Amino acid sequence: MVINYHGLMKKILWTLAGLWLALAPMAGRTAPAEPVTGKSPATSLEEHQTKEAENASSSLDAQLFYQLLIGEISANAGEPAPAVSLILDAAQKTKDAQLYQRATELALQSRSGEAALQAARAWKQAHPKSIEASRYTLQILLALNRITETAEPLKSLVELTPTMERLQTFAAVPRLYARAGDKKLAATLVEQTLAPYFTQPGTAGSAWAMAGRLRLAAGDTAGALEAANRGHAADAQAEGPVLVALELMDPKRPQAEAMVSQYLARATPASSELRMAYVRNLLNAERYPNALTQLQILLKEKPDFAQGWLVLGSLQLQEKKSVLAETSLKQYVALAEQQTPGDESSRGLAQAFLTLAQIAEKRQDLAGADAWLKRIENPEMLMQAQMRRANLLAKQGKLQEGLQLIRDLPELKESDDRSKLMAQATLLKEFKQYLPAYELIAQAIVQAPDDIELIYEQAMTAEKLNRLDEMEQLLRRVIKLKPDYHAAYNALGYSLADRNLRLTEAKVLIQKAVAFAPTDPFIQDSLGWVEYRLGNQAEALRLLDAAFKARPDSEISAHLGEVLWSMGQRERAQAIWKEGRLLNPENETLLETLKRLRSKL
Repeated sequence: MVINYHGLMKKILWTLAGLWLALAPMAGRTAPAEPVTGKSPATSLEEHQTKEAENASSSLDAQLFYQLLIGEISANAGEPAPAVSLILDAAQKTKDAQLYQRATELALQSRSGEAALQAARAWKQAHPKSIEASRYTLQILLALNRITETAEPLKSLVELTPTMERLQTFAAVPRLYARAGDKKLAATLVEQTLAPYFTQPGTAGSAWAMAGRLRLAAGDTAGALEAANRGHAADAQAEGPVLVALELMDPKRPQAEAMVSQYLARATPASSELRMAYVRNLLNAERYPNALTQLQILLKEKPDFAQGWLVLGSLQLQEKKSVLAETSLKQYVALAEQQTPGDESSRGLAQAFLTLAQIAEKRQDLAGADAWLKRIENPEMLMQAQMRRANLLAKQGKLQEGLQLIRDLPELKESDDRSKLMAQATLLKEFKQYLPAYELIAQAIVQAPDDIELIYEQAMTAEKLNRLDEMEQLLRRVIKLKPDYHAAYNALGYSLADRNLRLTEAKVLIQKAVAFAPTDPFIQDSLGWVEYRLGNQAEALRLLDAAFKARPDSEISAHLGEVLWSMGQRERAQAIWKEGRLLNPENETLLETLKRLRSKL
């Protein structure tokens, strides 16, 4: 290997210049730079700065400069131990904070925690009022998991922080202690160390919010809620305790939501981010009317809050208010396109374009749907967008063009090749081109013979081709490769039950799937169906009714309706089927059931 000594020395000089320019006043003034003429600006600037570094170094103590030079050469040569020792010794001689920091960082880069701690503590001793020295010492002790030793640097860090910035420091403390091995000890130590701040009027709210987060991290939800309440009582205007309460929201802890809703009702206007976080909690709890109310308040207070329009549009579409949803989503697009481009806005716009395309497609505006999809540039969602575009082409009789659209997608990561293949197979199956789909998956299995998902997809495609023996062989291979793959047990059991074959075995297979995924409504549907085939109508009705309530789905509605029909409950059966048709008017199982039972909806 050839070493570029000129480049190495220039790099070292630049490093030394940064460290020593601060020391220059102690050693005397540097020689003035000579004027530069007749050269390009770039060359002049580089030579001028290099000469400044050389002048600064020449004006300092030669022995000390040589010591630093050797230290930097050692660091660049991958020998951190002597580098840290030499630079730390120079720092102690000069009392220069930059040299202490350099020694500490070199030790950290070499993953020498003890050496870094020694340097940071020496720095703190030399500069007792240095916030940075306190912060480095605290972070190193936490990285070494020496929790009990963090009290002094934590106290110093908070005391030295300017009053106006102290609340930000409290907010950062839980993140600093996030890696602590004993989180209960960490929470107790912080509260004891910073005890005075829990009673001061200007800091009590934020201090208790900090305690709440530390207790929450330690698994003490009751203690976290108590801290949030005490913080809110100390300072009703402080947002920190309310944010802790927001994280604690749960039907078992109604006090937490009461604090959030009272704070939002009182604050005018409330924090948009806080109200948006409350909306997300409500959506996760499937409390859609409450979420809608909060969104309307938010957007009335701050109509330019783009994210609110995106969530509102998605919620309106879920509530089948497509016209309102389209208006909200277009408002989001208009606002988001005015913002500085970034990952968040890129994902949000992609989501909005996908949803707007979905709305256009529902009203049979295929060209409009395609226009929205073409606007998606986010790489993470490009596959999904092109899949939708390919589907639109296939609906217009251009299946091959759709497949080519997927093939032409760029492969940005290793798994993209497989994803593209699966997308093509899915499109072919959706348009009942089962044989080409089967052959495509078979080609992929040659390259990955033990890929469980590929084998499973091939089995499901074999079923569509009525190759039932092959389907069973493939599913049993999946089970052998991955004994807890519940989808394989369910698929094989349901296939047997649906054809009225080996019903006892079918039930055992489906029960095995239930054991692995007890709350899956589709597996409950399979179990209900096999019970019906076995003549257990009451049990079948119970299972299918629960499955349909958990997940309204057209195929489950077909099974539930047939059981009701067979039990003489014709009107309810018709109502269930009607609901299923609204969910998916093209579902094959539902259409076949209606035809077989001669039902007219």
